[in-house]
Amino acid sequence: MSNSIADGRDVRPRILGQKVLRPRQQVEDTLRQAVLDGELRTGDRLPSETELARQFSVSRPTIREALSSLETQGLIRRSPGAGGGSFVQAVDYAALGQVVQESMHNLLRLGSVNFDEVAMVRQYLEIPSAMEAALHRTPEQLDELREILKEQKHRTVDDPMIAELDAQFHITIARMSGNRVLASLVYALHRESEPVQYLDLSPDLGRDTYIQHQRIVTAIADQDPKAAEEAMTEHLAYLRAHISKHISSAKANG
Repeated sequence: MSNSIADGRDVRPRILGQKVLRPRQQVEDTLRQAVLDGELRTGDRLPSETELARQFSVSRPTIREALSSLETQGLIRRSPGAGGGSFVQAVDYAALGQVVQESMHNLLRLGSVNFDEVAMVRQYLEIPSAMEAALHRTPEQLDELREILKEQKHRTVDDPMIAELDAQFHITIARMSGNRVLASLVYALHRESEPVQYLDLSPDLGRDTYIQHQRIVTAIADQDPKAAEEAMTEHLAYLRAHISKHISSAKANG
């Protein structure tokens, strides 16, 4: 995988006479197509702003606007410093989940949406994902899920890895559904609706969630979608009530 394309690389359109209404849109569309076509691959560094401006015969501010738009879309990332630049991001369902998560995070911070809305949509997605996982899981995926559960059992509730293991548990189930778009959305919503700061960690919480996870794994192992639905519904309702109570208490205490 390359990560240092020479600044002189020509990334202009290959079709002569291509009509574009706005210079910024021309740059953005051309670079986007180069990424989607595989001409620019994950990890590749784009030419410098100066070189891109020369290639497209536009100003550097125009290039900067186009790159900002591509960054917002999750197609590139920009790093400052001497070794920095604009790099092509992975374009897959995991990358989609990251973009959705960042957008959801901003909406929550701005108050444009609230926690209950995000948690409810998560429930709408995770319950059918558990049912689909029960129908489509493979032995290897089941082993992966059991390994996560095993790790959870051996860690205390205040262990820094608990939150990550919980995220892995739910995201793995979503991947087992076989639907990559569903997996990316569960990735985003889980990480925003159940961050550590929303949880009042206690031994009771750790015990209860572990038992609930066990029931979900058993249902998926038995390939019983109805039992998976019931187990996931119980688990998510428990978490939503617990987190909502914690948030209300925190607001009441200033």
